[in-house]
Amino acid sequence: MTEAEQAGKQKFALFYSAIILILATISARSVNNMVVTSLPFLAKYNFSFGNVEVGLISAVLYGSTFVVTSFLNPMLRASTRRRVFIACNAAIPVSMLLFYLSTPVTLWPVAVASGIASGFIFPNIITSASLHKDHLVQMRLLAIYSVSLSTSLVLGPSLETWLLTFLSYKQIFLPFMGLSVIGLVVSPLVKFPKMNKEVKGGRAALMNRGLITSLLSITIYNVPFAAITSFLVIFAVESFHVSSSTAYSVFILFFATSFLTRLSMAIRPFKALFVPLIVSSAITIASLIVLPFMSSFIVFVALMAVLGIPHGSIFPISSMLVARGTKPEERSVANSYFLAYNNVLFIAVPVAFGYLSLHIGFQDSFALLGGIALVSTAAMAVMHSRNRDIFTR
Repeated sequence: MTEAEQAGKQKFALFYSAIILILATISARSVNNMVVTSLPFLAKYNFSFGNVEVGLISAVLYGSTFVVTSFLNPMLRASTRRRVFIACNAAIPVSMLLFYLSTPVTLWPVAVASGIASGFIFPNIITSASLHKDHLVQMRLLAIYSVSLSTSLVLGPSLETWLLTFLSYKQIFLPFMGLSVIGLVVSPLVKFPKMNKEVKGGRAALMNRGLITSLLSITIYNVPFAAITSFLVIFAVESFHVSSSTAYSVFILFFATSFLTRLSMAIRPFKALFVPLIVSSAITIASLIVLPFMSSFIVFVALMAVLGIPHGSIFPISSMLVARGTKPEERSVANSYFLAYNNVLFIAVPVAFGYLSLHIGFQDSFALLGGIALVSTAAMAVMHSRNRDIFTR
């Protein structure tokens, strides 16, 4: 085989991997985002749940995912994970139907089942994106993965905003069944590690410096984002007296800004990660602090668009820190713990935020999240001083 033929073969392999990655990610994340953002509406407006109960149902969903990503997925061999991954992709369309048929009682176990399926799907997709041996290709695939996430977070809310003009919160789950079938179709083609021995979960894996660094970085944004996902639309409806569909449309601009940020990172990936991370943190903190002073819905929408910038940058930066700080045999368990930690945040924050909102109001609760982001940023700066190679490699 000539050098040109070899190069062409490599380009085709990369293109093929990218297409499978894009389809699997867009399908899984679009449907999952619809579930996590619509479940609070369904619980509150169809079943008359209170704010604390809304937080609890979100916590149940994320708690189920946490159990899988923390304990089950890291302990399975690659061949077994692949079979479970395909089965969980088959379970997602079924869960869409069950959400539509749910009652105040059955909503809870359906949320658990949906969370379990997501717990097996997402860590294996992100691990697939980081398996390439070439460092530059690996970074580009991770960037493509992040862009695919943002694409799904524009596509999903746009579709849902339109559908909510003539469908109820229960009926909205049915159209997303078709989108979830795409994930089922491509799931057998998603790459899994081809090594005989992978690092299993445990203390040693948790102490990996790349993992610790990534956990600190993702804390900066995912604490406020956990609250935003569950309560942003409710906050907008109650504060600015707009319709639910109008309030939900805020997510479109929010995720569009996030998409553009990640697209720019895919075209020109960051080599040094610390400065972009600090800038994103500053935007997050400042936006959350001024949120209580928003006087109109238009200004609120503009602020949410600005918050889309750190949403677009911090997750891919954090995933790159995992890839830079781990060996291939450590990658699966590190990504499982990385996503498990994200689920811890999405379990605790909605419940705590729902409780706080009853006592100090939505505005002050969002401002309090800015303080948490500030503390996380300070811890991240300390980690940078001790692990500069991970940030600058």
